[in-house]
Amino acid sequence: MTDRPPLPPFTRASAAQKVQAAEDAWNTRDPHRVALAYARDSVWRNRDTFLTGRAEIVEFLTAKWAREREYALRKELWAHDGNRIAVRFQYECRDADGRWWRSYGNELWEFDEHGLMTRREASIDDVPITEGERRIHGPRPAAERGRSLPLR
Repeated sequence: MTDRPPLPPFTRASAAQKVQAAEDAWNTRDPHRVALAYARDSVWRNRDTFLTGRAEIVEFLTAKWAREREYALRKELWAHDGNRIAVRFQYECRDADGRWWRSYGNELWEFDEHGLMTRREASIDDVPITEGERRIHGPRPAAERGRSLPLR
């Protein structure tokens, strides 16, 4: 099995690196690439959906990004301990009718000794926004890395 550094136990710096790597991967909107960060038998709760394994993760993400157009994400390290990381995030996207949304959420992550995520629990709320209210435009520029997310 190939390791996916950084590996637990996490320091603040290595946890922040793991969070940024996840943000970067999700912003590619490539379900197969994203799924490689998860253990083969990883379990998820995403809102009201429960998944097990990479194949289900790929299927879920493929459908998600078909619905959520121009998806752009920001993640922020909230806390860490041992092999666990808590994250808060925001993303924006446009639906098939052209309406814009900002989604706010929290994730709880657990990793195995190889740095693969074995568990992901996400709680997410969606807020309609106008195109003029958008503040997340594509992947995060290097100059914005490490910045805290505004609450509103």
